[in-house]
Amino acid sequence: MRQLNRLQTAIFLTGATLMVIGAGASLLSWAAAPYLYALGALGFAPMQMLQRYEGQNFTIRRLRRMMLLSDFLFLLAAVLMFAGQSNFLHLDHITYLQYVYNKWVIVLLIAAILQLYSTHRISSELEREAKKL
Repeated sequence: MRQLNRLQTAIFLTGATLMVIGAGASLLSWAAAPYLYALGALGFAPMQMLQRYEGQNFTIRRLRRMMLLSDFLFLLAAVLMFAGQSNFLHLDHITYLQYVYNKWVIVLLIAAILQLYSTHRISSELEREAKKL
């Protein structure tokens, strides 16, 4: 895997921290929480996308695609957090409650599970690949 430089690593870690703070603060109904989460997601996802795998291991390539899907879901959760604060999509009230209101939590949960699984599996596959050499 291609490693990030110091600045990219700092942006990556700061983004992850802001995502956690933003998600936690939104559960406390803090008005600035979606902004913190979105700022964190905009720092976290692109930096993770920069970590490329240039090898030929099909398993790691598949896990990287899962990781990229989770990055997209993190960004989608940010959009849904903003949509949960106000009905800027101009949907009627019942449709808004059914399909938008607080659905960011489900998207965030799916993204976090995919992220944890793929991160754990990629590290074990890279260790296994290093032992073969």
